Amino acid sequence: LGGAVEFLVIRRFFRAPRLLLTVATIGISQLFIVGGLLLPRWLWDRDTLTDQTITVPGHLRFTLGSQIFRGNEVLALIVAPLLMVALALFLRRTDVGIAVRASADSGDRASLLGIPVKRVHTFVWILASSLSFVGVFLRAGAVGVSLASQLSLASLVVSLAALVLGRLDNLPAITASAVALGVLEQGVRWNHPSSPGFVYVVFGAVILAVLIVRRSSNRRADSDQVATWSAAEEVRPIPPVLRRLPIVRAFSWGVPAILLAGAVVLPNVLSPSQQFKAATVAVFAIIALSVVVLTGWAGQVSLGQMSFVGVGGAVGALATSQWHSDLSLAMLVAGLAGAVVAVVVGLPALRVRGLFLAVTTLAFALASSEYLLNRKQMTWIPRQRLLRPALFKTFDLTTQKSMYYLCLAMLALAFLAASGVRRSRSGRALVALRDNERAAQAFGVNVLRTKLMAFALSGFLAAVAGCLLVHINQAFTEEPFTATESIGVFTAAVVGGLGSLAGAVIGALYLNGGTWFLSDKWRLLPSAIGVLFILMVFPGGLGNLLYRARDAGLRRLARQRGIVVPSLSADETAATQEIIAPLTRDTPDIPGRGDRPSDGAVGVGQHEGVAP
Repeated sequence: LGGAVEFLVIRRFFRAPRLLLTVATIGISQLFIVGGLLLPRWLWDRDTLTDQTITVPGHLRFTLGSQIFRGNEVLALIVAPLLMVALALFLRRTDVGIAVRASADSGDRASLLGIPVKRVHTFVWILASSLSFVGVFLRAGAVGVSLASQLSLASLVVSLAALVLGRLDNLPAITASAVALGVLEQGVRWNHPSSPGFVYVVFGAVILAVLIVRRSSNRRADSDQVATWSAAEEVRPIPPVLRRLPIVRAFSWGVPAILLAGAVVLPNVLSPSQQFKAATVAVFAIIALSVVVLTGWAGQVSLGQMSFVGVGGAVGALATSQWHSDLSLAMLVAGLAGAVVAVVVGLPALRVRGLFLAVTTLAFALASSEYLLNRKQMTWIPRQRLLRPALFKTFDLTTQKSMYYLCLAMLALAFLAASGVRRSRSGRALVALRDNERAAQAFGVNVLRTKLMAFALSGFLAAVAGCLLVHINQAFTEEPFTATESIGVFTAAVVGGLGSLAGAVIGALYLNGGTWFLSDKWRLLPSAIGVLFILMVFPGGLGNLLYRARDAGLRRLARQRGIVVPSLSADETAATQEIIAPLTRDTPDIPGRGDRPSDGAVGVGQHEGVAP
């Protein structure tokens, strides 16, 4: 029932690529987890946090070697293989299973063959939810894990690792990988009882090694799948014919200047604790910019961005506390360290994209927070309180106000640097690779160098933000750099809009600023419910809404001045068709009838400033 509700809600409102569906799934899953923890207490006075075992009727028990098998283990040994065999037969021998595989391969081609893709997807979500419940039930009975930890990202990454090793669709390989990873997990935990987080380091190394040595796939389905992960609706610049108008030029420079002036004056009306929060929001805006560079422009899905931030924080803390470096030099060293780590983690992106890289970054985030950047395991990470050294040995940073101004200045520099990269040939090459890698190669784009540049730039920005964050807190702790925080940062970038840098800043203000500055009665807005509402109403994010308002103003100005701008007219036509589409839903689209394109794209031969 939960899977059906989740899919119907998402499918009804999200006409968007898989990336937005993934973020929406995370938000709804958080609501389901809360409901699973609270409803038993409200309805049956049971606490799911303490009920960690499930008792199977009967007293079956036997010994095999040194291992004692009870009813829970026997049930898992019987039910799990039967379900896997039944699933394989279902997907290969039944009409519905064949329709599921066809829809996964290409939804458009399956629709042309008469397959009801939406209903098939609904069935898949229900089936997946049922299998997930059975897996949690069997594991909880055999291992005895609470609901809260079982539904965490740590348990999710093990399942995703098995899927990655089996290329997501090879059932025998996935089954063998899951069994092997389960044995490996138990072996690592048995041999390293004092380091429970070491198992995630092993998982991350296994995933990284397999994806690096794996041959890249040339299947058409894999090439088509890449585009479904692109969720960035590109923000087009102001048409040149309108950019020269004085009023447009005044708005282009005046609005940013007013916003910057407001940010400069803001600390004067805030208390020191609020200045501390405002500085932290500016840092998270820089992190969101790094997500836009890597995911929005390069199309590389990263769910472990806070691990790069943690690397920068650890190196920056070491540089100022042990090496007694200036904070400017510490940020530079931290940024270089983050760039190197991001390039290493992004090496699989040279062969794969989409979910594969997302699993790699998520595994690295868990390995970093649980072991690699854990002060209990790594003695080189400073444990003492960090002092804020004077910037350039001149500017005092001991007050919260001065630290806020430093973070604001770094945010402005990061924004300008990223804007310059986007306008350069390298930025255009990134977007070209995201949209069509083979076409970009045909135009002479160096795929290897461009992808590594995207990871290096994103890791640099994230690590610089990490250096600032630990000096704002004046201590290095593991809490800000967990995998859960990485999901939050990624969500902020999606809510703001992955297609624009301004959207990243807006997303950080909405989630982080709303969480820390809004009162309790408004705290629901930046929660999972608020995120779902924003994405349901504005799938392109809040930044896209801002640029739509800008284009509406430009369209009105063009009409008043009698200027023909084809791209703005195409946008208006597309918006009108989106309104009319539900009224003509029952009318089939018959190819070859000369219908105009419905995506609002400018037709062939239409250019800015030339009438169509």
